[in-house]
Amino acid sequence: MVNWKTESKALAAMAVVFGVFFWLPVGWGHFDNAVGEALHLARWYAREHVLLCLVPAFFIAGAIGVFVSQASVMRYLGPRASKVLAYGVASVSGSILAVCSCTVLPLFAGIWRMGAGLGPACAFLYSGPAINVLAIILTARVLGLELGVARAVGAVGFSVIIGLLMHLLFRKEELARADEQMHLPPPLVTRPLWQNAVFFALLVGVLVFANWGAPGQPGGAWVAVHSSKWLITAGLAAGLGVVMVAWLALAWWKVLAAAAVVAGAALAFPRHPALAFVAGAVGLSIITSTDKGQGSEWFSASWVFAKQILPLLLGGVLVAGFLLGRPGQEAFLPSRYVDMLVGNSPERFLEIAGWGGGAERFVGAVWPVWTNFFASVFGAFMYFATLTEVPIVQGLIGAGMGKGPALALLLAGPALSLPSMLVIGAILGVRKTVAFVTLVIVMATIAGLIYGAWF
Repeated sequence: MVNWKTESKALAAMAVVFGVFFWLPVGWGHFDNAVGEALHLARWYAREHVLLCLVPAFFIAGAIGVFVSQASVMRYLGPRASKVLAYGVASVSGSILAVCSCTVLPLFAGIWRMGAGLGPACAFLYSGPAINVLAIILTARVLGLELGVARAVGAVGFSVIIGLLMHLLFRKEELARADEQMHLPPPLVTRPLWQNAVFFALLVGVLVFANWGAPGQPGGAWVAVHSSKWLITAGLAAGLGVVMVAWLALAWWKVLAAAAVVAGAALAFPRHPALAFVAGAVGLSIITSTDKGQGSEWFSASWVFAKQILPLLLGGVLVAGFLLGRPGQEAFLPSRYVDMLVGNSPERFLEIAGWGGGAERFVGAVWPVWTNFFASVFGAFMYFATLTEVPIVQGLIGAGMGKGPALALLLAGPALSLPSMLVIGAILGVRKTVAFVTLVIVMATIAGLIYGAWF
């Protein structure tokens, strides 16, 4: 006999799933287009970000967990570290990477698990994608000097303020965590600090130069670096191979064999350098996973981050693509409503909404707050690849977006996305994630209001 008290949850879940598929609006053009956008965005993300961005980031995060002592992390980024030192290190180290909101997540998870305080870790989490020097320069060139300066000042200030507020909101938990960490045994130092610094510099260099974006205009040092990005990446990877043999004691013949495969792929497919990069990633995985020493620990730690983060990111990208689509493309939420809700004129909103009479005065009074808040929320949930937020904002300004909402979107958008929220929730928990997202949205809204009032 079936015990419906224990089986009721399974029955309810089956009924919900059946209902979803039964009433699935397949054939409705708007829905079908949204599904297509979700798949397009997921394919683009897999091609452009998983291989070149996330795979190196997973290895860096795993290396932090294995080769960086917890005492070192706590000394510079821990809850009891000097605030000036902790937030300075977090903001500077995050800004050097110039990564998107998703690529910074494995690195954030790595320093958090190694004992970094919540405040400095959140400062790093925000600064990585937000304090992107290249994006700020592009903003100044395309959208105007004053907006570029405002973005730079806002992003630097936000990384510190948000980190400090997160520390204050969860101060008791932070102090308890710091007390627990004080009783940990001292770490065993296996190699000098300068060797670890060189090792991580090579890893970060591979991540940065493999993802070096194409220049917006011809000429200049940016073009020279971009044209040589794969040669620079290959040189850094070769240096990494030497370091792995000399300092990590990995088998030289394995490293040499992997290098030969990478070189063969580069020569066989010169127009597809990403194939050589994939061969290198596979080779590094084989070398480390089959090692009996620290290499195996490195791979295991990297694999743990990949298992935790990658499924959430891909699921979040699918949802974001379904709701918001790719930049410049229609999805389930029509882009005309976005244009309508962030514009300078509330009359358009009133006209489309069909409101009149007393609503005009009320809408006019709250319009500045609403447009900046909506721009912050839209930016926080939308996924922006590195540097893509500038042309998107340029198009929205052309459609009537105010300068205040433009700044709000630039401050909230690159730092957050729906996929990144899911991963942050898995790392920090729901309460801390809600607090972090809320702080970013509120701070971006306030900054947009102030900037809009001045300009």
